[in-house]
Amino acid sequence: MAKYGLPITLTVGVGVAIAAPALAHDFWLQPKGFQFPAPAAAPFSVLVGHGPARERWSGDPARVKFLIAVGPDGRQDHRADLGNSSGGNGVLRFARPGTYVLAMQTTPAASDLPALRYNSFAAEEGLTPALALRQRTGQTNANGRETYSRRVKALIQVGPTDAPQPQVTRPVGLTLEIVPEKDPYRLKADEPLPVRILFEGRPLAGALVKLTNLDFDTRPLETHRSDRAGRAIFTVPDHGAWLINVIWTKPIRGNPTADFETTFSSLTFGYGPKRR
Repeated sequence: MAKYGLPITLTVGVGVAIAAPALAHDFWLQPKGFQFPAPAAAPFSVLVGHGPARERWSGDPARVKFLIAVGPDGRQDHRADLGNSSGGNGVLRFARPGTYVLAMQTTPAASDLPALRYNSFAAEEGLTPALALRQRTGQTNANGRETYSRRVKALIQVGPTDAPQPQVTRPVGLTLEIVPEKDPYRLKADEPLPVRILFEGRPLAGALVKLTNLDFDTRPLETHRSDRAGRAIFTVPDHGAWLINVIWTKPIRGNPTADFETTFSSLTFGYGPKRR
């Protein structure tokens, strides 16, 4: 975790690219520190993979559909900041104190996995509607062909944030979005964190939602299925960096090379050694 007074290096962990998203499908925005003083400059890099296999993505900025920050001054477009750093993928700057909701979306890519690997991926990520449809239509032994894209959010505190930060608990409009119902940075001791999963603007039931410690990301700490209201509730430890992620898919028609459209989404936030 970065200390006050030091620049914040922001990284984006992204699942394995076109060939095999099932090998490393976790992806996230991961600052080295989630709280720092104003004004702040935040160099960031794009990382591919997870655990010891992480590496910086040399991705073309054209693969990023948008990069925004929603903060005290409303929504600001930061896509022009991609590629403005010689040592990473860009630098973000924040002048005013407040909590900033960073959000990024990638353009679609294609994946064509052998049946065994796709079925394993779908089962691991709780994509039961896709598995049921493949079984119903006699496609269980067919390759899993899909288009996929990613939506990522991170909560970054700049300076003192004693005033409420309503932007934290509001959706920014992602197709698949994790929206905290309480500000993670204002939770009381032992207070649970409820989140709402929205898909195409509506609560999504039955999705597998995971909470993972980013320092030990080989397996999640908690997993829950979203209820009928799209809600999942987690008990988040009072220190460390945290990832909540979810994946969902829907069948598509009229595409000769893909049967499903899959979306990956995550929310990251973190605490220093003294959260409360």
